Amino acid sequence: MEAMSFRFPSLLAGCVGLLLAAQQPQKVFPYRYVQGDLPNGLRLVTVPTDFPNIVAVYIVVGAGSRNEVEPGHTGFAHLFEHLMFKGTEKFPEAKYNDTLKHMGAESNAYTTEDYTCYQTVFSKEDLPTVLMMEADRFQNLHYSEPEFKTETLAVLGEYNKDSSSPSDKLEEAVDNAAFVRSTYKHTAMGFLKDIQDMPNQYQYSLKFFDRYYRPEYTTIIVAGDVKPKAVRDLVDKYWGAWKRGQYVAAIPVEPAQQAPRTAHVEWPNPTLPMVAIAYKGPAYIDNAKDTAALNAIALLAFSPASALYQKLVVKEQKAASLEAEAPMHVAPALFTIVARVRNPQDLDYVRQQILATVAALRDKPVPADKLGAVRRHLRYGFALRMDSSDAVAQVLAPFIALRRTPETVNRLYQQFDALTPADIQKAAAHYLTDKQSTVVTLTGPEKLTRTAEGGGK
Repeated sequence: MEAMSFRFPSLLAGCVGLLLAAQQPQKVFPYRYVQGDLPNGLRLVTVPTDFPNIVAVYIVVGAGSRNEVEPGHTGFAHLFEHLMFKGTEKFPEAKYNDTLKHMGAESNAYTTEDYTCYQTVFSKEDLPTVLMMEADRFQNLHYSEPEFKTETLAVLGEYNKDSSSPSDKLEEAVDNAAFVRSTYKHTAMGFLKDIQDMPNQYQYSLKFFDRYYRPEYTTIIVAGDVKPKAVRDLVDKYWGAWKRGQYVAAIPVEPAQQAPRTAHVEWPNPTLPMVAIAYKGPAYIDNAKDTAALNAIALLAFSPASALYQKLVVKEQKAASLEAEAPMHVAPALFTIVARVRNPQDLDYVRQQILATVAALRDKPVPADKLGAVRRHLRYGFALRMDSSDAVAQVLAPFIALRRTPETVNRLYQQFDALTPADIQKAAAHYLTDKQSTVVTLTGPEKLTRTAEGGGK
């Protein structure tokens, strides 16, 4: 179980270098699916696949760190990723785990800025049992105050472990510097001071669960060797009595950024310096076309096939890594470029090279043939990922979090297919501007050696 964010490469990138032969655009998600809502607002998406015997159930809850709107209470979406495994009166924790073990099932969960996802993979004959147990814990979760306090300390330990990573600390600093009011200001883990106070927030945790673990916030994905009607009958049986909630969060709107921002992280131990350059991007729900354009830019300008990567990482060897992530979020989020630099004296040079590349994207269109290759690569990379029923559900979960339908995948890739060089230039000129930028550097002690973290030339 883990809080997820700042993932590189982008979830849309796939496998770099594999290109699909030119063809007429078609739906990128190849499976027929059945989508329907229960009267209580719970949504069910059933995807029969060609992979025999195995079924994946992914339950997407529209509660991530974005939903943590009350001061002093960040990190609760991630905390429930842990608490949801504490069991119920019918299936206490030990019985729940023993039942999964007897099935040979795999079960896990993760948290992002926009949602929390619970995943179970098992043999098809165990589908009734899995849907029954999941319905029980979503409706009847029970944990004592001592159990709650123990789990909050485990979350604090996870935070401390993540904080030993320079890249995680850099991400935290970028989010904090880039945002003023948006709840994306804190990562999925939450602010440290709030995590430290979590043991005292048992009553608030009950309120958080009551608000968000409701059918209108929840979508069940069932992918695998299944029949849609049989799945719907089971969901009606076990989930139909779940009561709809009343709560809608008042999520603050981030004001427009009017000037560039900077921050610096002093790392206490020897490490390679890092630089992150972030720009305010759109919400997916507001502008899927610009979302597509920024994802294409991440590949065109900062992937291993890009000219800048070949220059900084391969030829000059001034950077140990270079990667970019485009926003795919419910609310306006960041387009972020991160480079790990081999020697401290090259930090400013690498930063300037990145900024020059961004300026070139604003100033002139990208070559049409390169954009065409990226479009084909995106389709092929996406298709390659769906090599099991588990992978199909895994691919769908982030898109379900955006629009609660697999059709989100096809709509986004239709935008990719329609992109022109002018669209790329327009998106870069609108979003990747100096006044909307946040530059954060991280360096270790002054006596950092070239051999730190792999060193280099």
